[in-house]
Order: sequence, then C-alpha cells, then structure tokens
Amino acid sequence: MNSDKLAELVVDALEDIKGLDIVKLDVRDMTTVTDWMIVASGTSNRHVQALIDNVTEKAKAAGHRPSGVEGEDGGEWVLLDLQDALVHVMLPKVREFYNLEKLWSIRPSGDAAATDG
Repeated sequence: MNSDKLAELVVDALEDIKGLDIVKLDVRDMTTVTDWMIVASGTSNRHVQALIDNVTEKAKAAGHRPSGVEGEDGGEWVLLDLQDALVHVMLPKVREFYNLEKLWSIRPSGDAAATDG
C-alpha cells in the first residue's frame, strides 16, 4: 500500500467513528521521517483511544503494522506511528496548545537563508 492510500485509510478510519477536525498534511518535502502527518481531535480520553484503536485495526487489516504507539496511558494525546503516516489524536485543548498544523505548515525560506550572513 502506498503512502497516499495509507493516509486515506487513516482519514476514513477516523471519520468512521466521528473524529473531529481531521487534517492531513503532506510533509514529504519537509522530513524523511514520514510522508503524512494526520491530526484529529476526540471528544474525551475514551474517544481519543477509540479513534486510535480503529485506525490501528484498519491499518493492520490492510497489511500495515504500526511501528509504535505513544500516549495511550493518558489519552489526551496519542501518537500512532505507521511509518509512512504519523497519526496524532488529541483532546481539543491539547491540540490548540501544541498547534501541530501550524508547526508543520511553516516552510523554511531558501532565499532568506541564502542571503543571511
């Protein structure tokens, strides 16, 4: 499964159980760690966990085993590493505080770096 199809599978799995404010960011030009950063919100710690569980189940069924999961104990922010896609599911207050979408949308300016100095 290519990374584009994996990202769509993740979004579909999040939508299946009512993930909120789902954002899919193409970060291929910004990092070699992953191709996609997918961010969503859950309404409660339980909902956050259910969203991650659903994504994990759908990914496994498609033959894509997760490399790891972080944050399951607290349930405020859970990170699922699918190698070609990193899935962040958070409570809205946590998401607002860290604002990953803004962080990953900032692109370095080659012109400014070339003229500095």
